[in-house]
Amino acid sequence: MSETHATPRIAAFIGLGVMGHPMAGHLTRAGWEVRVYNRTRSRAEQWCEEYGGTHHATPREAAEGAEIVLMCVGNDDDVRSVTYGADGVLAGLSEGGLLVDHTTASADLARELSVAAREHSVGFVDAPVSGGQQGAINGALTIMCGGDPQDYERAAPVLAHYGRMVKRIGENGAGQTTKMVNQICIAGLVQALSEGLHFAEQAGLDREAVIEVISKGAAGSWQMENRHATMIRDEYEHGFAVDWMRKDLDICLAEARRIEASLPVTALVDQFYADVQSMGGGRWDTSSLLKRLAR
Repeated sequence: MSETHATPRIAAFIGLGVMGHPMAGHLTRAGWEVRVYNRTRSRAEQWCEEYGGTHHATPREAAEGAEIVLMCVGNDDDVRSVTYGADGVLAGLSEGGLLVDHTTASADLARELSVAAREHSVGFVDAPVSGGQQGAINGALTIMCGGDPQDYERAAPVLAHYGRMVKRIGENGAGQTTKMVNQICIAGLVQALSEGLHFAEQAGLDREAVIEVISKGAAGSWQMENRHATMIRDEYEHGFAVDWMRKDLDICLAEARRIEASLPVTALVDQFYADVQSMGGGRWDTSSLLKRLAR
């Protein structure tokens, strides 16, 4: 009696940067047939050598035959460039398909994409992520989702392959707005940690001993636990780059103006990151705010 094998489900992944590369890899490990597109072809070829999927010349070609397309690119303009037009995802994704955008982008873009998706009879979920490259590698990302409940229910089991926390917050745009809250909180925490370490050094304290004590109390945070040691060693190659944080904070501040929210600390930290950029630290990780204080 011959064996029968279930036909693998087909997904497309657009954007194979430091986040997308491992995220797409988790799908192949979960048994999906994955079709990929990346603007730099060599990255797509490298991904296929590692995971065994297929790479395609355009987003449209990657999307053809897929039941779900996931995108993780740079910014609003990058999302539009791979979504619209004759070679875009929407031209290739079949009626009834599902589009998920993991890019950290504006809430306005998420709402725009939801309209475009409906016009093509496909679902859409905005689903920005938090957890950094290591979280993507470990399949332990936090994924904040906005979209129709039915679209979210279809997407959630797929996102669970690389998400530790996957949650729908509201309608389209709510995922991106929640990511803004995430970045607002991170900006303030990293600045506070930087000032604390700077103050401790100026006071002649053993900074490792100080962190050992205060991290067990109300001052403790993920940033303190995971970044204090590299900050003390003056190492800033361990996470999300300053250039990308400034892009995200620009989105936060623009949305704050639109909804009339007051973000004085966020605006100030954004300018501190501009100082880090002027020091040549655009590709340093966000904890490099300490380096600005120590100059």
